[in-house]
Amino acid sequence: MEPAPCIGVVVHPTKVVEDSLLTLQEWAGRTGVRLLVRDDEAARLPPSVTVEAVPDEAFLEQVHALVSLGGDGTMLGAMRLALDRPVPVLGVNYGNVGFLVEVTPAELGSVLDRLPSGEFVVEPHSCVELEAGGGTAAAFNDVVLGAAEPGGSVELELEVEATPFGYYRCDALVVSTPTGSTAYNYAAGGPVISPGADVLAMTPVAPMTGLSHSVVLPAADIVRLRNVATGRDAVIRLDGNAWGDLSPSEAVSARLRPDAGLVVRIDPARHARRSRLKLSLLDLPLRREQIADLLPTEVRDEVLRLRERFGP
Repeated sequence: MEPAPCIGVVVHPTKVVEDSLLTLQEWAGRTGVRLLVRDDEAARLPPSVTVEAVPDEAFLEQVHALVSLGGDGTMLGAMRLALDRPVPVLGVNYGNVGFLVEVTPAELGSVLDRLPSGEFVVEPHSCVELEAGGGTAAAFNDVVLGAAEPGGSVELELEVEATPFGYYRCDALVVSTPTGSTAYNYAAGGPVISPGADVLAMTPVAPMTGLSHSVVLPAADIVRLRNVATGRDAVIRLDGNAWGDLSPSEAVSARLRPDAGLVVRIDPARHARRSRLKLSLLDLPLRREQIADLLPTEVRDEVLRLRERFGP
């Protein structure tokens, strides 16, 4: 007899996600699916929810898929969690923008009921693999090398496949995957890259001298960045999280690893349309409340109602 399918749940550290947890619990009870959460996340669950808690190692060995309850940051964390054994990740959006997550909390029940019949696709995503100081790490959006001191800059010498390529002097350098091209890379003026392209983009933030435009390289190329500033560390951030420092004369190596993560897509065409719309809205010279004023009264009231329920 085959064991029951096992779904791991990854929960946002602060947002209230009780409604989705209850939906998952009810669905698992009907279908015989086993729900797991990591020990260190068990304390975040409300008393109304009962999910089996296990150590990290057992969690990663047993899950067949993950459900991420949060925003893009929670989703990225779930994908990094499964890096050594990629499993499909379904994202439920409790965030503000949500380029990566697709499903709303209100849709979760109907989406779960569609999974057994295979009404979904699994979308592969690449990551940036980083090696520095004897350690390795990965980021599904971007690696950012920035100044350690507020108002400072970084100076980085670039080599591609051991060949000198130039240098950067800028506030920060964004090394981005296609998935991350709509995040910090986009805000810095970098290109929007199709998720199907196996390329790595490097975009300087507020460049002063040296390379001043984005460089896009194929996945096979190994990039090496050396800190050539005198007496100034650079801070390395992975998907927005501080990872370590890059001291003067030290270097990091980076390359694109295709198919490092798997994302569940229920309606890829609708998700693509929503992402294009969100990008166009980000370019508008208006704040969110100013955009809301342009909506019909009944639509604006519904938006406000949803914000009260799920947060901004």
